[in-house]
Amino acid sequence: MLNSREETRSWIESVIGEFCASAQNSLQMQTGEPAWAEPQIAYARGDDPLFEQLKNDIGPFYWTPLEAFRLAWPDLDATAAELAVMVYILPQTEATRLDQREATKVPAERWARSRFHGEEFNCALRLHLAEQLTNAGSPAVAPERLAEFAYRDSERFGIASNWSERHTAWIAGLGTFGLSDGLITRLGKAVRFGSVVARVDLEATPRAYAGHQDWCLWYARGTCGACMKRCPIDAITESGHDKPACFDYIRNVTTPYVRDNYRTGATPCGLCQVGIPCESRSPI
Repeated sequence: MLNSREETRSWIESVIGEFCASAQNSLQMQTGEPAWAEPQIAYARGDDPLFEQLKNDIGPFYWTPLEAFRLAWPDLDATAAELAVMVYILPQTEATRLDQREATKVPAERWARSRFHGEEFNCALRLHLAEQLTNAGSPAVAPERLAEFAYRDSERFGIASNWSERHTAWIAGLGTFGLSDGLITRLGKAVRFGSVVARVDLEATPRAYAGHQDWCLWYARGTCGACMKRCPIDAITESGHDKPACFDYIRNVTTPYVRDNYRTGATPCGLCQVGIPCESRSPI
């Protein structure tokens, strides 16, 4: 890799930035507009104790960075302290957010396209960053792209994946969770995330918060609750996010709708991510 942490970080950010500026970042519309606005990047250490805490909270199936790394590189003798996790935010464009604000029952077309074509781009970006790091001498893996990536049943939290981009972003200092379970970042909640684990020496991004819900007005001040009003099936309440009800609505209502009307796949909804104080910024 490069000579210093600063040079390495600058190089990583240029790799991500250049890929986001390419034609692959597209909603696949006649307008030619991109799926995502300018990205933001942060870093976590592979031995951050919060990764072990997540594993303890979610379940034994949840990966630490080292476990994900070893799945891709079983013959390399790496330690957690030698690893870094690169996490990026892909913000929704203003045009997509404006369209989605008008939607009340099913997602707007731009939103559905960002969830489908935009996530195709996100998957390509994960793999591109991992490949570039590996070619530069830092073996890397995109955990979400591993064949072993899957959803399991967490005794404490219900449906959960074995690698969470949102929780990784929280550890990397990008934001905290809201009432709807979405991550509220400095660029808001209308975003997607991606991450790559690599054997590279990078300094962690400082976390500008102590708790995991500090930037949510509901949890921090007992005010707001706007996301509750945005949910068409009342799956967000004062008690939090009803994941089974949410997933049922996505599976039975929004997914068939976008397939039949927009000719897109994936599982979009995202109505609770716009028309709220934390749509495109942290309100705290």
